[in-house]
Amino acid sequence: MTATNWTTIYAGLAALMTVILGLLLWAVPVTDEGVREWTGQLIPGFWMAWTFPVALFFWIIASLLIIMTLLAIRYPETPRVGILAIETTRGDRLFISLLGSAFIHLGWLFLIGTALFWGALILSLVYAAAVFRWV
Repeated sequence: MTATNWTTIYAGLAALMTVILGLLLWAVPVTDEGVREWTGQLIPGFWMAWTFPVALFFWIIASLLIIMTLLAIRYPETPRVGILAIETTRGDRLFISLLGSAFIHLGWLFLIGTALFWGALILSLVYAAAVFRWV
């Protein structure tokens, strides 16, 4: 049985995801004045309006799934029971935190609007940390 070189795997996947993020940044359209149009279509005329924020969202989800897969392979875990009194794994807690973060952002939009949207992100990160710690 051979030992797996996890450092090489981590470095390779990090390099791949960095290259993909670089390609997304490179694809952001630039106006005639040289200003990046962050909400402009990455693929003009395509059936879906792929903008940089949408592509970045899916890049983050893909990165999270890759990280969770590597953690599950390298450090297998058994389900644990938290304050919700249900058995959860890392993947369950990721799903709960993503779903809760969506509701936090929707509530922020309803109550406050788009002003200071960073507050919703900070609340979501605190919520996710609490879910992974206590759920």
